[in-house]
Amino acid sequence: QVQLIESGGGSVQAGGSLRLSCARSGRTGSSTAMGWFRQAPGKEREFVAAVRWSLGSIYYADSVKGRFAISRDNAKNTVYLQMNSLKPEDTAVYYCAASDRYVSGIDYYAVYSAYDYWGQGTQVTVSS
Repeated sequence: QVQLIESGGGSVQAGGSLRLSCARSGRTGSSTAMGWFRQAPGKEREFVAAVRWSLGSIYYADSVKGRFAISRDNAKNTVYLQMNSLKPEDTAVYYCAASDRYVSGIDYYAVYSAYDYWGQGTQVTVSS
């Protein structure tokens, strides 16, 4: 079993930055890919970013491209989401997810069903 623990959420004014962390523990080895999703009140969970663990290939949602950056630390088994130039519409609960499935296209990991494990979520609030 894999456990994912997110941290780093909080409140920030528009234009500010936050960095989220997701520590993976449990089963030895690494997941094939890890991703970040978010869910705002009354909305469906949406994809934010994904990274393939071994190859390092990355994929972003258009809404965050150029503002957010996903990265991983193999030694710490942790994935990060650096969020810059935050906007009020970025307000949501952010979830970390891990996938054990190998598919050649990185865009496969942009869908909810691609993931096997989920964290509990961390709140990000951006005020105007």
